[in-house]
Order: sequence, then structure tokens, then C-alpha cells
Amino acid sequence: MVIRPIPVWGNYIALFAAMLFLVLGLILLVDLAHNWAEYCLEQIENTESKVWRTVLIGSTLGMYVASLAMTIVMYIFFAKRGCAMNQAAITINLIFWLVTSFISVNPTVQEYNPKAGLAQAAMVAVYCTYLTMSAVSMEPDDRQCNPLIRAQGTRTTSIVIGAIVTMLTVAYTTTRAATQSLGMGSNGAIRLPEDDEHDLVTQQPGARREMRAEALRRAVEEGSLPADALLSDDESDAGNKSPRDDERTQTQYNYSVFHIIFFLATAWIATLLAMSFDQSKQDGDFAPVGRTYFASWIKIVSAWVCYALYTWTLVAPVILPDRFDFS
Repeated sequence: MVIRPIPVWGNYIALFAAMLFLVLGLILLVDLAHNWAEYCLEQIENTESKVWRTVLIGSTLGMYVASLAMTIVMYIFFAKRGCAMNQAAITINLIFWLVTSFISVNPTVQEYNPKAGLAQAAMVAVYCTYLTMSAVSMEPDDRQCNPLIRAQGTRTTSIVIGAIVTMLTVAYTTTRAATQSLGMGSNGAIRLPEDDEHDLVTQQPGARREMRAEALRRAVEEGSLPADALLSDDESDAGNKSPRDDERTQTQYNYSVFHIIFFLATAWIATLLAMSFDQSKQDGDFAPVGRTYFASWIKIVSAWVCYALYTWTLVAPVILPDRFDFS
């Protein structure tokens, strides 16, 4: 039995889902850049260790060097005479990562957001430069602007690297989005029922808290609970949390959100592979799947959107200071 494709799914629904996944992935990338830099700064302040300072500076320099190296490679191999599209894409990407780097260390931006800096800009730059390089390396070779298609060795290498990066991106995006959904702000510690969950009061509240603490200690000693369950219980007693706060009884993984995000990721991969595929351009056993101008422009525009999102996170505290508090 042959299943005939339904155009509405591929031309509209899958394309819309793919765009949603793309935007979500870019937002999470910008979030990752900020979290990485802030985590390193926090470790430097708390530990005063030179190791974290070296990690932060070294990773920032490494990502800038990688961005510059990829830009040079693109100019050498993909920006020859007559390749106006590639020249424009590479140059615009270079201008954007220079501009965002300058904005990240601008005194006004630093005043409203002291944690902004080159570390975040470097991560955004290396990812967007990779997107641009991936875009120019997967376009058709009808204008003799993509030498990777004609070279078997480099073609195989680019396919392997692209597949690895794609899998890592999909895995991170789906997992991160699922764990960052509503109700996922707890630390997942297991607790016994709260005091007000019982209808019949037979003991003093203090005695019941002691019994609960004793039960937790025994569970930790037996190995059925992690050691941080005791700390979590102490924090809940000391804090001013709602007595009906049920976030602590939930898992840290939202399966519904995970499957929704994975559906969007599947639509994204399918759209890249199948959109505008021309079977007549098949070269022997090699089918140029995903090597279309559509896929190239999607990645080029994605890099520009990523720069725009990151720039907004820098200038938003300046424009809307009442909505942000970095103190």
C-alpha cells in the first residue's frame, strides 16, 4: 500500500511547526549564553578561584577565534567572484557579531545590566557564524559557489558534523524546554505531607515536624532519599512558601511539553530535508537532500534573528528599566 502525501501537512502545518521550533531554539540559545556567563561570574565571586576566571576568558577567546576562523574559511571557499549571495551573508554576519560585541560592553548597557559582556556575545557569534557557514555549504552548486558538493571527503565530513550538531541542538532544545515549563521551578525533593493536609489533629505541630524530620533522616540513612532532602526540608520550614505549594511534589520533567517540542523538532528536520527537493539533481548514489536555497536562507535568517534576540536582551533593560532588576 502506497501512502500518498498530503500537501497541506508539508506546505503549511509542518512549515509553521518548524518555524516555532526555530524561534524556540534561538530563544533558548540566547538564554544558554546568559546562563553560562552568569554561572561563571557567580563561581568567580563565590570561590575567588582563578580556574573559573581562566575558563570564562579562555572560552570567550576560543569562541571568538572559532568565529573568525570560520569567517575566513567562508571568504576563501564560498565567497568567490559571482557568489553575491554568499558574500552578502558572510559580511552581514561578520558585521552583526562585531556590533553585538560592541553593544555588550557599552557603558550604558553595563550600567543597567552589569552581567552583560563578551562571553555571551562570543557564544552567540560562534553559533550564528556556524549557521551561516552551514547555510553556504548546503546551497546548490548551480553557480559554482559550493565546492563541498564536488569534494567527496569534505562532503562526508560536513554531513557528519551537521548531523552531530543537529542532534545536539534538538536534544538540548527539547530537554531544556521541557524542564523549563510551568511548574518546573522546584528542586524536586521528596517531602512528606504538609501539616494542613490532615483533617484530624492529634499532635502538636512541633512534634509532627520533629517526626517528619526524623522520618527524613531515616530515609536518608537507608539510602532511599538523597542527602539534600534534609536541606530542602529545612529550607521549606524557614521560607515563606505557600502551605499548598505543590511544585515540590511534581517531577522536574514535563512529558507533554517534551513531546510537543519533539514534534516541532521533527517538523523542523523534515522541512529542511524535504522542502524544495529536486529529484532530477540526484548525482548517482548521492541525493542532495536539504541542499536548497530555501534551507540556506532559513539558516541565514535564523542567524540574523538570533542576533536580534540577543541585542534585545542587552538593550531591553535600558529601554524598560522598571521591568528588570539585576541588583
